[in-house]
Amino acid sequence: MLDSPALQALDARRSVPALQLGAPGPDPATLQRMLTSAVRVPDHGKRVPYRFLRIAGDARLQLGEFLARRSRERDPTASDAQVEKDRLRFSHAPLIITVIAAPTPSPKVPELEQLMTAGCVCFALLQAAQALGFGAQWLTAWMAFDPAVHAHLGLAEHEQIVGFIHIGTPKTAVPERERPDPAALLQDWVG
Repeated sequence: MLDSPALQALDARRSVPALQLGAPGPDPATLQRMLTSAVRVPDHGKRVPYRFLRIAGDARLQLGEFLARRSRERDPTASDAQVEKDRLRFSHAPLIITVIAAPTPSPKVPELEQLMTAGCVCFALLQAAQALGFGAQWLTAWMAFDPAVHAHLGLAEHEQIVGFIHIGTPKTAVPERERPDPAALLQDWVG
């Protein structure tokens, strides 16, 4: 019981850097299966305070061109290398699912709790991608918080990006990294 297949899958989860993700990505049916698992998250009040935006195909490159222009607008002294990095950010993985938090006012469910629900969706989507044999990475960077990017992607004023989930086939095996010791993180409250 302490070494169940479900726990083994959780213990094996790791991010595959977006630079190391390539084609093929999930087909539409596989993506829908991933999303079916991803939405099974704690959601106080059943508010569903999130939505998905798929970025695939040429749209990834079009977004990259916008990001390069926006990068230069934000920082006219940005190096050519930095602008090129922003241009290429979405060009590696064949699929990026943008998880958008869409909190709504509620006297019972604070906005922070709704944002955490959207964050749980990001994590569940990573797990679903790996369970189906894909690699994935949850990224943000400046573009997740930039109002011009939000407008370009069609976000409403109350919405925020909580993650760009890059999904594809790993080009290389990703080594395990050191993880924190949970025993060192656990404390007892004794009143």
